[in-house]
Amino acid sequence: MNLLTDDIKKIYFKYLTTSFGSTLISTIYGIVDTALVGQYHGPVGPAALAVFAPFWNILYSFGLLAGIGGSVLFSTIRGEADGTDEKSDQYFSAAVILGCILTAAAWAAILFFHEPLLLFFGADETLLDLAKTYLMPVKFTVPFFVFGQLFSAFLRNDNRPGLATVSVLAGGVFNIFGDWFFIFALDMGIFGAGLATGIGAILSFLLMLTHFFSKKNTLRFVKPDFLFQKIKQIFVTGFSTCIVDLAMGVLTILLNRQIMRYLGSDALAVYGIIVNIGTFVQCCAYSIGQAAQPIFSVNFGAGKGVRIRACLKYALYTTAVFGLAWAGVSLAAPNMYVYIFMSPTQAVLNIAPTIIRTYSLSFLLLPFNVFSTYYFQALLKPRLSFFISIARGFLISGILIFLLPRTAGAMSIWFSMPITELLVACFAVSGIVKCTKTLSDK
Repeated sequence: MNLLTDDIKKIYFKYLTTSFGSTLISTIYGIVDTALVGQYHGPVGPAALAVFAPFWNILYSFGLLAGIGGSVLFSTIRGEADGTDEKSDQYFSAAVILGCILTAAAWAAILFFHEPLLLFFGADETLLDLAKTYLMPVKFTVPFFVFGQLFSAFLRNDNRPGLATVSVLAGGVFNIFGDWFFIFALDMGIFGAGLATGIGAILSFLLMLTHFFSKKNTLRFVKPDFLFQKIKQIFVTGFSTCIVDLAMGVLTILLNRQIMRYLGSDALAVYGIIVNIGTFVQCCAYSIGQAAQPIFSVNFGAGKGVRIRACLKYALYTTAVFGLAWAGVSLAAPNMYVYIFMSPTQAVLNIAPTIIRTYSLSFLLLPFNVFSTYYFQALLKPRLSFFISIARGFLISGILIFLLPRTAGAMSIWFSMPITELLVACFAVSGIVKCTKTLSDK
């Protein structure tokens, strides 16, 4: 499929289907873990996984940093008239090297500092023991989570989105059945959930590696010229996508601590459910960005603004559909989520509807805001992408999480993300309009 000449609608929806399948199954890792652990351990299970959630955000954000940053530059160069495979492969190689560096840093932190990190993430004595038990098998498979994200990004840009989806699907299917088998059949509880997740990640990674032995593979590992300069370019280009996922971890930490301070463990258990649903919504947004990014990047390199605008139109329609769908379901049936993810107490059932309905208002604009970071990245506008990521993840959201419960009561904390997404969307719309107007039309 030629990204420069074939029908945009056909390409976009083919890539969207494969990207959505890939991100859907990735999300199932966390959802199945939370649901079955909640059924086994009760409300403390999802609360413990909510404490552990920032680790996932860190690992996935590192994979996205190297994978998206490198693949955007890789595809842009291949779309240029004077671009060469040798030049683009240098960015692939530099991205792999950067991935190794980031993996080593994350692995060291998890192996040697996991207990103080879990306490910082919001654990108390009860939740700490459960979170450490879940971590035990996961900590041996850290590289597979980082490189799963990295290779998935490059496979999509090397015209193999289907293999990326099949690889993640295989790992996800194993995780679903493995969770049930290890948690209940072998009575391992939360340890079994971590074991199934780790093995699933290994399986996905091994299937992705088959691309490099295929005749369709055009990725080559070469010695990069000016390695540190290329790593810097990848870092700058991919940082905003990294921040999107990393920010979710930071928000989880902030909210964990504030919820425990103002509302207690029952509210944290409900937030553990929201973390998983929010991750699902965010992954839907990722699928839109990941489907459109190769199309944007290659056509931007070739100066074909008309094709970029056409793809943008379909992407914006998709963000609206996902936003309305997730917000609608969450507003209509909040306790459905509770019964899926745990065996709830009456106290949890009493507070869950208000919490979930309030927070889920943010789902209306979340897909659009996340997609906008991919759009700006693909058009090599990293500053705009970075600002949106920082505003969502740290600046606006962080201020509201601290101020709202102090000034408007404890329950007002659940309005922090809906207000954040609304303010960020106003800026994103303005940026998209300005950038789109400046596109060339060769």
